[in-house]
Amino acid sequence: MAKASKSLFVCQSCGASAPRWAGKCAGCGEWNTLVEETDAGPPPGSGITRQSKGRIVKLETLQGSTKEAPRFSTGIDELDRVTGGGIVPGSAILIGGEPGIGKSTLLLQLTANLARAGRRAVYFSGEEAIAQVRLRAERLDLSNAPVGLASETNLSNILATLSEDRPPDLVVIDSIQTLWSDTLDAAPGTVSQVRAAAQSLIRYGKMAGAAILLVGHVTKDGQIAGPKVIEHMVDTVLYFEGDRGNAYRILRAVKNRFGPSDEIGVFEMVTGGLREVANPSELFLGDRDGGAPGAAVFAGIEGTRPLLVEIQALVAPSGLGTPRRAVVGWDTNRLAMLLAVLEARCGVSFSSHDVYLNVAGGFKITEPAADLAAAAALLSSLSGVALPRDGVYFGEVSLSGAVRASPMMTARLKEASKLGFARAVLPEQGDAETPGLKLALSRIAHLKSLAATALACD
Repeated sequence: MAKASKSLFVCQSCGASAPRWAGKCAGCGEWNTLVEETDAGPPPGSGITRQSKGRIVKLETLQGSTKEAPRFSTGIDELDRVTGGGIVPGSAILIGGEPGIGKSTLLLQLTANLARAGRRAVYFSGEEAIAQVRLRAERLDLSNAPVGLASETNLSNILATLSEDRPPDLVVIDSIQTLWSDTLDAAPGTVSQVRAAAQSLIRYGKMAGAAILLVGHVTKDGQIAGPKVIEHMVDTVLYFEGDRGNAYRILRAVKNRFGPSDEIGVFEMVTGGLREVANPSELFLGDRDGGAPGAAVFAGIEGTRPLLVEIQALVAPSGLGTPRRAVVGWDTNRLAMLLAVLEARCGVSFSSHDVYLNVAGGFKITEPAADLAAAAALLSSLSGVALPRDGVYFGEVSLSGAVRASPMMTARLKEASKLGFARAVLPEQGDAETPGLKLALSRIAHLKSLAATALACD
């Protein structure tokens, strides 16, 4: 007599399981996320059985010759940069982004480039019919690319299709939340289905040498939906960022086993699809008004690429008991800390003013070195005096008001000089080689020096 399937309650936020239902998940603390699922066995193609017997594995040492992982170019320079030089055969890549941001457009351009280069690329669409994908390909002038296309959500059918012919070089699954396995008694998109589908596809990719590219939905917090174990299973995790009201898109790597993480690629959404932006600094600085107070240019680093972006601040008298603090593209807690440092260490109070901070171009800054540029923008807006148009700022501000050194200072200064900037405000500490650079450097050790210049305060 067959053993009855075991029923568990699985959290759809963190993947934790419980023997009985509860209103609150004990793992992540989220409410009403436990859903009953049936554990009917391992997913198809996983090679796991209930009665499987283990075998002895040969242990190796740390010594030995290793070779660089082979790669093939995607035909898109910005995507090659983010992945570390191209796609590694047999690797698994997870890309997430908000609906309508351009994920399907990017992947269709990717598969078309590979197919035109003589590689086999297969595209499985679980959200759109074949006719819809063909219409998008026609708009992008990609209809003549020999891409293998199918609209399928059954995991077993996908694995059987991939095993029929020679292994493809790239398999795109759009999206992983739409797949379902008939061995699991759970709805598509649940933790069990997403985990089973990802495990089976990654196993196939490793065995066949095919790169697997999975598209993931994102939650309202901007995180890839589903259990975090999916991000641990894959080799590379990419986020496609941007505002649908803005033409610019940022492809950011947050995990990469075959290359640097935190690398970015910049694209612009045009009529013919996504266009690569070779010089993002000129893009983010192209429309700036250097004569307005409250604007400072930050010389940042994203991965290995120096990037100049404008930080805009607006400080206005407030009639509210609690002044407003609004931030776009930066950390709200970082702004609160910076305002506290300016008041406690420099004597500059913003308690009776509303403060608005914005990063131009829809870009998001996570680097602590943006503190000095944000402080300069705030002081400029408060005083009503515009900062020099040809100046850049970077440096981390500590709670004591000290300006700390930033990494890759020389690369930041070279990028500023290349774009025509003539002066830079940077930390006093840290090495910065400037031979041949026509930059006037102003090195400061404390935030009070910047405040004194902007507001003539001691």
